[in-house]
Parts: sequence; C-alpha cells; structure tokens
Amino acid sequence: MNRLHLVAVLAFATASALAAEPTPADGEVRRINPAGQEITLKHGEIKNLDMPPMTMVFKVKEPALLANIKAGDKVRFTADQINGTYTVLSIEAVKP
Repeated sequence: MNRLHLVAVLAFATASALAAEPTPADGEVRRINPAGQEITLKHGEIKNLDMPPMTMVFKVKEPALLANIKAGDKVRFTADQINGTYTVLSIEAVKP
C-alpha cells in the first residue's frame, strides 16, 4: 500500500467515525415509562441518525437517566441506534 492510499484510507475512516458520533438534539419529554426503560420525546432533527423532527419512543441506555426528568421538561439529549433500537445515551433537563 503506497503512502497516498494509506492517507486516503485513514481520512475515510476518520470521517466515518466522526459521522457516527451522536450529536446533541433538543426535545420535550412527553411520557416516561420507567418499567419499560422508555421515554417518549417530541424532538428536533437528530443529525447522526439522519432523523427529521417527530415524536417517538426511545429506549434508555441506563434506567438512571429517567430519574431527574419528568413529562413536560425541555431536554437536550443524545441518541443512537443500538442493536436496531433507537436508544437515548444521555439526557438532561434544560432550564428556561
């Protein structure tokens, strides 16, 4: 493999890794289901998932993420697709 080819491969791998990085999104909590480890969010665009604004149910990575939020809260969160399931990785209430 020549040097130019190696640089091209590394640049592509870096760009792919950056594209997959979860990006913060804004939303509003509509419903919390602690028993099912689920949260319903009305959210804006989620760029890393190429997802337009909508309302949908997400799983949460850790049940503790649901402890400090409630229905009606404005939130900032990150999400990704894990094993085919849209999953919230982090979430925090945004103070008005």
